[in-house]
Amino acid sequence: MQKLPSLKALRAFEAAARHMSFSAAANELAVTPAALSFQIKNLEEHLGAPLFIRLNRAVALTPFGQDLAPDVSSAFSDLSHAWQRVRHSVLNKRFTVTAGPAFTSKWLAPRLTRFSRLNPEVELMLSASLSVLDFVRDGIDLAIQFGVPHESERYFHEYLMKDWVLPVTRPEVALGLRKPEDFLKIELIRDESLSFLKEPPSWRQWFMKAGVAVEDLKTTTFNQADHAVDMVSQGQGAALARYSVAYHGLETGALVAPFSIFFELEPIYRIRCLKGEESKPLTILFREWLHEEVTRIKQPFNEE
Repeated sequence: MQKLPSLKALRAFEAAARHMSFSAAANELAVTPAALSFQIKNLEEHLGAPLFIRLNRAVALTPFGQDLAPDVSSAFSDLSHAWQRVRHSVLNKRFTVTAGPAFTSKWLAPRLTRFSRLNPEVELMLSASLSVLDFVRDGIDLAIQFGVPHESERYFHEYLMKDWVLPVTRPEVALGLRKPEDFLKIELIRDESLSFLKEPPSWRQWFMKAGVAVEDLKTTTFNQADHAVDMVSQGQGAALARYSVAYHGLETGALVAPFSIFFELEPIYRIRCLKGEESKPLTILFREWLHEEVTRIKQPFNEE
């Protein structure tokens, strides 16, 4: 088997092929253009064929260069990710979890006292974000994601729990809600965080399910699930809320669900991490704790 060329020469080629410029590649790698050109020339001699066509003020890849560039780029990307992942594990003893802001503040955060009491040696870091974070770049150990299930070969996926949508309000407001149509007398709050669904649950659909005909229906809309619940917690109206986000308020009695009419959602909560990371001790510890917490959750009424 032929000996591979030096990584330095391959790195010079990858940068030059990406920039299509020897000077720009040299600047990125903090070497002189002459030094970079020398590395690429050595690589071409090692291969026995040219990789670049040298033009007046530019370069172009030869067919050999075009064939080599994608695989070399992918290999350096894999090396970078592997190094960053292992370096993160060595230098950082913390366990970093990401989840959506609403789930983090309303479901996860209220439970963390139990986790800390059981595992005082673990320094848990939370990164609340609606964006899909990069596990390696952002130093994420585990993600709790809410959405329609889909799998990827790169990631480990594990079911955590499902969710529902139902009307919630303050106990004193609920005293005036004797029948479903009484909701029409108060401010109705809508959570738009489920707008990614083809048919997100709506107040109109809830009234239909309750057997109440409605025409004009005015609602106050929030694009964050926890903001909708926060407004109701302040005693203003009723929100058609996700059970997971409203659960802490329902558990403490700060909120109530006046009627047993609800929707089961298609999206679910899943645990996600890079393949292979699921078997690490801290990941196993946190996964097991999450599943234990889910067993504490009461179901909303009796599922239909």
